[in-house]
Amino acid sequence: MTTEAGLIAPCGMNCAICLAHQRTKNHCPGCRGDDTMKQVSCKQCSITRCELLRATESVFCYECPKFPCRRLKDLDKRYRTKYGMSMLENLAFIRDNGLNAFAEKESERWRCPSCGATICVHRRVCPDCGEPRTDLGT
Repeated sequence: MTTEAGLIAPCGMNCAICLAHQRTKNHCPGCRGDDTMKQVSCKQCSITRCELLRATESVFCYECPKFPCRRLKDLDKRYRTKYGMSMLENLAFIRDNGLNAFAEKESERWRCPSCGATICVHRRVCPDCGEPRTDLGT
């Protein structure tokens, strides 16, 4: 699996590892994709709809004058606590190393060591072989 740069959301989320993107029924195209198949909460996301974000050259939150805003900090805290992933760390890596380097890193990080499938951030096991995620400390 290779993470496509277009699947990296403005907040730093890798949509390739999101449950909504990985499912076959009602497949979400990712935060930067067409709204047709997105959940209502994703369509109304205050981050992707942010006017300040649209004014940035990179279209990533790290360029925003309000970075990190309350919404992004709350999202980051929830994902760090529940899923072992940080949006703020992702954005810092993208800012410092570039989007392509981040996509390559993500492809490796979220690859199941047993079967090579893409692991979902929202699940504790590989969707293909059931191997437990090792980055969560069980």
